[in-house]
Parts: sequence; C-alpha cells; structure tokens
Amino acid sequence: MTPPRTPAERTKRAVAGFFDDLCAAQKTVTVFDGAGHPLDFADGMALAVDMLVSQTSRGRKIMFVGNGASAAISSHQAVDYWKTGGMRAVAFNDAALLTCISNDFGYAQVFERPIEMFGDAGDVLVAVSSSGRSENIVRAARIARAKGCRVITMSGFDRENALRRLGDLNFYVASKSYGHVEVTHLSLSHCLLDTIVAIHGSPPREEPPGVEG
Repeated sequence: MTPPRTPAERTKRAVAGFFDDLCAAQKTVTVFDGAGHPLDFADGMALAVDMLVSQTSRGRKIMFVGNGASAAISSHQAVDYWKTGGMRAVAFNDAALLTCISNDFGYAQVFERPIEMFGDAGDVLVAVSSSGRSENIVRAARIARAKGCRVITMSGFDRENALRRLGDLNFYVASKSYGHVEVTHLSLSHCLLDTIVAIHGSPPREEPPGVEG
C-alpha cells in the first residue's frame, strides 16, 4: 500500500484507522464471573441487566465510581440510570467530597470512605477503570464486597489487572488505548440501560408547570 503523502491523505488514514481499531476493541469485550470464568457476552449482559433490575426493584441503589474520563462516565450514567431508567443511582464525584476525603485520608480512600458510609448490603457498585489498576477503584470494589454489595467492574489494558478479579461480573476490553477502552465502557453502560428501558420501560415524565404538550 502506498503511504499517504498529503496532510489530507494522512488525516483520512488516521481517522479510518481510529474507527477500525475502535470497532476491533469493542469486539474484544470479554465477561468474567466472580470466579474468573469467561461467560458468553450476551449471557454476561443479561446477568448484569438482571442484577441491576432485581436489586433496584428491592429498593437498593447503584453506585458508580471512576477517575478522570471514567469519573465523567460515572456521573453521566448515574444521572441517566435514575432519570431514564427510574433506578436510584449516585456517583461520588462531588468536588467537596473528592477534595475533603483526599486531603484528610488520601486519594486511595476517596471512594472507599463514602461507600463504607453510604453503601448498603444489596447495593450494586459499578467500578470503572481503564487500566483496572487504580488503587482507589480497587479499594472501592473491595469495601463494597465487604459490605455485601454486588459489584460490576469495567476495565481494560492488562487482562490480569486487579479490578477484573473483584466483581460478580467483570467486563474487560482487550485494548491499551484509553480512548477505545473509555468509549467501550460507556457503550456497555448505555447498552445495559437501554436494554432495561426496552424491557421494563421508563418512569413516567411530568411536564414542567406552564409547559403544554
């Protein structure tokens, strides 16, 4: 293949390569159970849907945690899950919380402490980390399990990362690209929510006062 010569050709090649690699990364997603055994992807998604629906229907909540882009995914999905899915969901990303807990106890405990305080047995923790090695996310998963919570993890990079072994269900993306792993994690979370809504419906919406349909 002749190498691209002009800036426009190089840009086109780079864009095409990005999406080719993204599609390839999304096809690598593997689901593992709590014992580390691989599951069929569709079966793993179905088990995650059942876990989220069954636990929230019993009055339990979903807790999302992540750093950086994974924090943005956590905040975004926490809102979507309660707004669109009618499930109680929170993300521990408030600026005062992050700075206070980091200052007083250290960043490694920034999610562990609020889960220890607010997590209840039967809640579901969704722990998101591209590398699966972030100490604060690993500690969050461990304290959640200790409190009797169910745990879903989303990770990437190294298949043997610590986080992939800590969930009841573990979604792993075989890519070392932050962008591809992050987009895939967001896609997985959206797929779970959209599937729940398709099966169980969305909560009824009320028009704001003064707004006519």
